[in-house]
Amino acid sequence: MLEVRDLSKSFGALAVTQRVSLRVAPGERRVLLGPNGAGKTTLFNLLVGELAPDSGLILVDGRDVTALSVDARARLGLARSYQKNNLFAGLTVHENLALSAACAQGKATALLADSHRDRGVVATVEEVAERVGLSELLDASVDTIPYGARRRLEVGLALASKPRILLMDEPTSGIGPGGINAFHAFLHGLPAELTILIVEHDMDLAFGIADRVTVLNHGEVVFDGPPQEARDSALIREIYLGSWGAEGGGHA
Repeated sequence: MLEVRDLSKSFGALAVTQRVSLRVAPGERRVLLGPNGAGKTTLFNLLVGELAPDSGLILVDGRDVTALSVDARARLGLARSYQKNNLFAGLTVHENLALSAACAQGKATALLADSHRDRGVVATVEEVAERVGLSELLDASVDTIPYGARRRLEVGLALASKPRILLMDEPTSGIGPGGINAFHAFLHGLPAELTILIVEHDMDLAFGIADRVTVLNHGEVVFDGPPQEARDSALIREIYLGSWGAEGGGHA
């Protein structure tokens, strides 16, 4: 589904991503771990086309998309949610979702209201709002809803484009323990066929949802394997300057 081959990116003398290779299978939940500065967000920026790599390949369903634009990759089913809220301030939840759905369906018009009334757009808004638990907040302004709801809306904007591959950059950032548990349940409720690559710092959540774990350090892949092997890895404990036991969780 999503494959990366020897992907590298440097900013001047700083090598941020170094010959990264990974393959995410259809329907897989892959968690990307690594300390701050490991290159995780840069990798996401490369995958969606916001940055151009210095070398290497990015493939979707075997097709080389390395030189394609953000829009072209989105049309192939690649979507992303951001670490910081990237919402349309001053608009309602419904309007935010409708904008994303209308753009994805090629129904965006100069008149916002026309796009929002389109039957296909409305159906997508209602479906996504129910999936992310925002049906009761559709008419609320984004500025007035709780932070946890904004994080779910961020994911909802990506889902409204009907992606096949979803990249999620620290979706629980700034959410308390109760919100993390709710988000865990939310992730498990996403369509089984949706391929997900997720950057997450909460270890309990990461190991609870991952089919496979990839760890970056200084821009390089230093581990790729099942969650239990990652949990037991002395190398990963050393990277995080701490440890989490087989029974405990922890945060990094």
